[in-house]
Amino acid sequence: MNVNLTALTTEQRNQRSRNIDQLSTYEIINLMNNEDSTVTEAIQAALPQIEGAIDTIYHSLKNNGRLFYIGAGTSGRLGVLDAAECPPTFCTPPELVQAIIAGGETAMFTAVEGAEDDLEGGAKDLESRGFTESDVVVGIAASGRTPYVIGALKYARSLGAETVALACNQNAEISKYADHKIEVVVGPEILSGSTRLKAATAQKMVLNMLTTTTMIKLGKVYDNLMVDLHASNIKLVERAKRIVMDIAGVTYEQAEEALSQTNQKVKPAIVMLAAGVSVEKANEAIWKADGFTRQAIELAKAGK
Repeated sequence: MNVNLTALTTEQRNQRSRNIDQLSTYEIINLMNNEDSTVTEAIQAALPQIEGAIDTIYHSLKNNGRLFYIGAGTSGRLGVLDAAECPPTFCTPPELVQAIIAGGETAMFTAVEGAEDDLEGGAKDLESRGFTESDVVVGIAASGRTPYVIGALKYARSLGAETVALACNQNAEISKYADHKIEVVVGPEILSGSTRLKAATAQKMVLNMLTTTTMIKLGKVYDNLMVDLHASNIKLVERAKRIVMDIAGVTYEQAEEALSQTNQKVKPAIVMLAAGVSVEKANEAIWKADGFTRQAIELAKAGK
């Protein structure tokens, strides 16, 4: 693929950091901090596009679809990070939000040279995961021209699936193959072309928005509490108890006892205590409320 990389904003030289090798430690980190502060402005400009992507992802997951992230290098690693955090945070099955990185698992820790240039690789990797038209894929590429990602997006579109492109350049190449294009233009990096800096920060923030907002819309949050967290370690078990105490207005001991009855599931423990019903009635109310805790409490109270 013939691309004039110098035309990409992410490859241009940042005039504010031309003398960075002559600065003191404090001056370098102050410069970095000032540059990072511009990322939120770039994301603000892209919020309408991010909103559209979230609505698409929500619709897919609501209708038994799955979310796939795909990228190379830092972009791919950020997708893996976000996908890996969904099961403990929202108690989602691992297959619901998946991440694919060019070069496979090895590429998470060691650069796999040339993997990102494999146009067919992205398509093959999506196909190997059983990707279908019901799923949605988010192609992540700071430059916006990674062949591996383009191949994946083209394959997804050929199946009739929804596609999202996340890049840090305007009029990105990957945007041509996406139903929803998110272009967060953060400008030149302090180290020219090092998109593990501002571009990666922007990508991480957008991915946070995609999954967190989708999970909120799916009923996995009550107020600002993670009522669907997977209490898989001591810290999370204690957090679960505090959440139950806060929402149901009960003591530590009552929360602990309720969670023991629900196998550490926070939602039924809350509904059971807040509505004064059995575990079975609590689970029934949650099912009727489509997973939303607030509505489940009201249904459980009304059905007593």
